Amino acid sequence: MNISTKAIVSNSEMIKNYKACREKAEGLGKIFVLKNNQPDAVLFSITEYESLSVLIEYLERLEEKDITKIVESLKRIEMGGVPPIEHLSSEIK
Repeated sequence: MNISTKAIVSNSEMIKNYKACREKAEGLGKIFVLKNNQPDAVLFSITEYESLSVLIEYLERLEEKDITKIVESLKRIEMGGVPPIEHLSSEIK
């Protein structure tokens, strides 16, 4: 996964400037919070969270063999975001 340096904030910046960090997450979709230069948390915009929630709920309804097919498919896709459910559905048919 490639992470833009624009999407990285320190833990102390998050504490001191939560509103600015939240706005940055809204603009970028998500930001990565580092504590002592190590990944500590991710702050998602509500839009990004809702997209991921739909995907997670979909995956929770699948059987393990179908999830394996999807994972293999995702390895072949250049991920610029969450793939549409229709694409994932076509992979398990």
